[in-house]
Amino acid sequence: MRAVRPVAALVLAAGIVYAATQPSSAAVRPPKLQYEITTLPNGLTLVLSEDHSTPIVHLQLWYHVGSKNEKQGRTGFAHLFEHLMFKGSKNVQPEAHTSMISSIGGQSNAYTTDDETVFWETVPAQYLPLVLWLEADRMATLRIDKETFANERDVVKEERRMRIDNQPFGRLNEIIYDQAFTVHPYKHATIGSMADLEAASVDDVRDFYRTYYVPSNATLVLVGDFDATQATQLVAQYLGRVPKAEREVPRDIPKEPPQTQEKRVTLREPWPLPAVVVAYHITNDGNPDSYPLHIAAKVLSDGQTSRIYQKLVYDKQMAVAAFGNANLIEDPNLFYAVGIVQPGHSPEDVTKELIAEVERLKTEPISDHELQRAKNQFARDYILSRESNQQKAMHLAHAVVIHHDIKTADGEFDIFQNISVADVQRVARTYFRPENRLVLTLLPSGKAGAQ
Repeated sequence: MRAVRPVAALVLAAGIVYAATQPSSAAVRPPKLQYEITTLPNGLTLVLSEDHSTPIVHLQLWYHVGSKNEKQGRTGFAHLFEHLMFKGSKNVQPEAHTSMISSIGGQSNAYTTDDETVFWETVPAQYLPLVLWLEADRMATLRIDKETFANERDVVKEERRMRIDNQPFGRLNEIIYDQAFTVHPYKHATIGSMADLEAASVDDVRDFYRTYYVPSNATLVLVGDFDATQATQLVAQYLGRVPKAEREVPRDIPKEPPQTQEKRVTLREPWPLPAVVVAYHITNDGNPDSYPLHIAAKVLSDGQTSRIYQKLVYDKQMAVAAFGNANLIEDPNLFYAVGIVQPGHSPEDVTKELIAEVERLKTEPISDHELQRAKNQFARDYILSRESNQQKAMHLAHAVVIHHDIKTADGEFDIFQNISVADVQRVARTYFRPENRLVLTLLPSGKAGAQ
């Protein structure tokens, strides 16, 4: 199982660029996805998309719960619970779920983000009843005992050590979000803190299960070689029998107040080199402004052809790496740029250059070539991401769970292709304001920081 909010790599892949020297015409849109969507009496949302090109079926079950649904002092629950879902139910022994799928030539896994927890299986088409039964059994009758809980908590703690604590710059994203947010639970990392994991109890976990792992909080997507009518009957036979939730799923997420003045913070970390971060609060995924912000991030900070990499790493050689991200997810999040400072240069100079490049997006329109290249990259990614049943299912589920509108699974292609240079400059002026900015300087401490 994999976790969580993606941690930025020190160097992002530049990606294939299809744009020629002269901007090309808009890409030809791919065929629209064919699907049926319905809601079962117990509240489960069902999306079916037939694809008879290969004799396989892919299942994705999205629970609309992630780390942002965790309470203060109980971080890491969503990810921990993802692990526990493989530890047995009334009719399935611990770890048997995965081994049963493997024994029929299938694959299965799960992941957790800030906003959702996703379980998936890809199997030969004739085994669709089996995977539906497996998912129904753990949705309705998951086993949670003290020994299993304690063992899996140790597994998650070790995962945190390996992925976060023992990696150079491993805590970078965690520090950025802790400093940028004050009340919204995006403030804490999906994998959780050691203290909170240690403080968790079996009763806490059981309550989390009863609250969020219910049919009304789940979206099931099937893509592959099946008959839609028969598949609907099978889903009703297995998952339709899971009892309806006794209470509404809580959505009391604290709203982050607007930042009213620039925030500058200097911290020390046991890293080999200084790092500087310039971050801005932005809107949420699906907001009309989110699409030009994606373009702005491509131009500014995506890969070795990006503006900040070219300026800081190649031209001025003041950073060993420069990267960034427009993290557009369910609730308003962050647009940030990072520079890892080259020995012999000052963090202050790198900070100035990062801010200057962000300001340039406001004062100078990006070129037609930059815009078209970004559009071509999005068109490429959009088309390639529909090559497998799994990727089609992800598009459909994301549209339902995060956008609350399945039509966006197809509609976003045209939105991206119609973005203008003026749109990118407008969102830059809207969000990249000094009073909306976090400037974070992370200096080496101890032996790891000796230069």
